[in-house]
Amino acid sequence: MNWTLLKDHLWETVFYLFCLVTLIQVFYYVFFYSRVAFFKEKSKQQSQQHPVSVIICARDEDENIARNLPGVLVQKYSSTHEVIVVNDNSVDDSKYILEELQKTFKFLQIVDLKQEAKLISGKKYPLSIGIKEAKHEIVLLTDADCVPASEFWIQKMQDAYVNGTEIVIGYGAYNKRPGLLNKLIRFETFHSALQYLSFALAGNPYMGVGRNLSYKKDVFLRNKGFSSINHIPGGDDDLFINKVASKHNTRVVIDKDAITLSQPKRSFNEWLRQKTRHYSTARYYKKGNKFLLALYSLSQFLFYPLFIAAALFYSWQLALGVLGIRLLLQAFIFLKAMKKLNEADLWPLFLFFDIWMFFYYIIFAPSLWKRPRVSWN
Repeated sequence: MNWTLLKDHLWETVFYLFCLVTLIQVFYYVFFYSRVAFFKEKSKQQSQQHPVSVIICARDEDENIARNLPGVLVQKYSSTHEVIVVNDNSVDDSKYILEELQKTFKFLQIVDLKQEAKLISGKKYPLSIGIKEAKHEIVLLTDADCVPASEFWIQKMQDAYVNGTEIVIGYGAYNKRPGLLNKLIRFETFHSALQYLSFALAGNPYMGVGRNLSYKKDVFLRNKGFSSINHIPGGDDDLFINKVASKHNTRVVIDKDAITLSQPKRSFNEWLRQKTRHYSTARYYKKGNKFLLALYSLSQFLFYPLFIAAALFYSWQLALGVLGIRLLLQAFIFLKAMKKLNEADLWPLFLFFDIWMFFYYIIFAPSLWKRPRVSWN
């Protein structure tokens, strides 16, 4: 047996595998992610203002309520709307802060929950109560630790409703802070949004984020709310959307004025716990969604190890050429998409983030199999 010839065939196979992985990556960037990068809102002959019920669930979040709720209450929206805060068994000063704000903002509705829903995990029960209490057909969801990026958040989100629209997916970003951890959190958030927004634009919506999500009350009631996922911690946003969204009833809003901003975690361990909770629901996605997400993640994970092997043992010139094609495409798509989502300051570090994703998958992949915490707060 000619071992030299065998090794040559082996490294040639590695190079072709590297090319295949690169081709998969290019497909996702061209077919999916370019839709966010080059997104343009379709012009409407007339714009209608719909009555809107904004719903926020909070448990022991008096500081967040005091800091962020005024940003929701001062929205410039001339049509009928209400803001419902479901105060879920809080033992802090939330009740008193809400009552003080209600004196100024009469459209603020407070729902005080005094009992736990023992058999319903996460925040599904308080959110269900808030939706049932809503007076209007369109409900707009955010969290107590979120604040709209502008005074036109309600206007921009509800404007996406046209005939046949039942679900509107927005972008929930994180505040910009000094430090590497902040940039890692924000890049991961951008990267996730690039996926769920572009998939929805391609007619394959699979999730939304509760920090910035809207749907009609009827679609919630018609699908019996969260009854099919009440036993699963979390999932009140992504699993519900995964179940009820389709290419016909879902639209996205990509507009800097329609973004919500949250406070990012301050330590890596806190972020790890948060992402563990978020990713634990992905196992319940539809099979087609899981396949597309897994194929992209696997190709991204294998990309740099295969590049290094091909460059060292086959042809560094060819391997570098393939790498260059993919990086140029990625840089261009990222730049355009980051500008759309107001994350352009991350772009100079895109190569670092791209390499970081290899380690990210190693750290966070176990979250797909871990049993999540029951608490939603």
